Amino acid sequence: MPKDKLSTVATRRKFLGGAAVAGAATIAMPQVSRAQTVTLKMQSSWGPKAIFQDMAREYTDRAQAMAGGRLKIDLLASGAVVKAFQVQDACHKGVLDGAHTVCAYWYGKNKAASLFGTGPVFGCNAVQTLAWIQNPGTNGGGKDLYRELVQKILKLNLVGFFAMPMPTQPLGWFNEQIKSAAQMKGLKYRTVGLATDIMQGMGVKVTQLPGGEIVPALERGVIEAFEFNNPTSDREFGAQDVRKVYMMGSYHQAAEFFEIIFNKDKFDSLPKEHQAILEYAAEAASTANYALAMDRYSKDLQTLINKDGVKVYRTPSSVMAAQLDSWDKVLANLNKDPFFKKVVDSQKAWSARVAYYNLFNDADYKLAFKHYFPGKITF
Repeated sequence: MPKDKLSTVATRRKFLGGAAVAGAATIAMPQVSRAQTVTLKMQSSWGPKAIFQDMAREYTDRAQAMAGGRLKIDLLASGAVVKAFQVQDACHKGVLDGAHTVCAYWYGKNKAASLFGTGPVFGCNAVQTLAWIQNPGTNGGGKDLYRELVQKILKLNLVGFFAMPMPTQPLGWFNEQIKSAAQMKGLKYRTVGLATDIMQGMGVKVTQLPGGEIVPALERGVIEAFEFNNPTSDREFGAQDVRKVYMMGSYHQAAEFFEIIFNKDKFDSLPKEHQAILEYAAEAASTANYALAMDRYSKDLQTLINKDGVKVYRTPSSVMAAQLDSWDKVLANLNKDPFFKKVVDSQKAWSARVAYYNLFNDADYKLAFKHYFPGKITF
């Protein structure tokens, strides 16, 4: 072989040999997380068998999987450490590292909390309102406004993320079909968040209770009617055993989300990769939660109708119009608070653009449903 060819072969062999060594080194020493294993204690506001607890578990499962075993979350049910409405205080004080809850449960500290779930309806649904929360800055602002409320105004030692655009919550469970807003005047009714103000503005006598206390309160006569959240959760605590009329559709809680919070000192002490996992696992769980909800809620509504003998009615437009009138009065009063108004103005500006786009662009799904399932719905 000529000398120049021998030189070329030698050079090639040297290169390939070096590449093989480099490849072997890559295989032998894979890149792995350098973060130390951390265990976080998290409690939810939900019972151990509740579908919301399953949804909280979908969050913790995803966070742990993303961390490759170096982040563990000990998820506890409501009451394991504190009561459902107390998880925020427990996280703030460091009694808990984290919690899975909803903002409506602490709106007594600042009514603007309810604007991050159970707020006014300007035309956006829950998916579009969650997009407002996730979109920081002047175009949406929800994420930044939530941080301002929690950390600057209330001075709570917390960080928080949102998941699961909850479908519209039914008006609730009654002794008779609600055909007009007049029927609700004087009724003793359970709800939470700003929905209490809305319903009180319609002449309803409202009591705020966690889900687990609804049936006992009904049995004691503390309440006569109630709403909680959805067909699955309502059926889980036995709503169908105490009331047989289920009114679907309402503006009192048309969009709500899970709030996933952590003690800020604990969160800040975690490696950056763990912080990112805890934040973005909420987005992953949001998709999983919604998929689970669509499957279970729809099945359980059919079970309520076909097995449990529940009569399901669509809430009349006249009742929802009365709710909007009540919202107007509540907002006129609460907008006197500069921060509350700041959040409402941000939501309203978002809705004026986003809802406009969706209302013009969305297909008429009701028309399609009636085409393929004639006679199934009559409204």
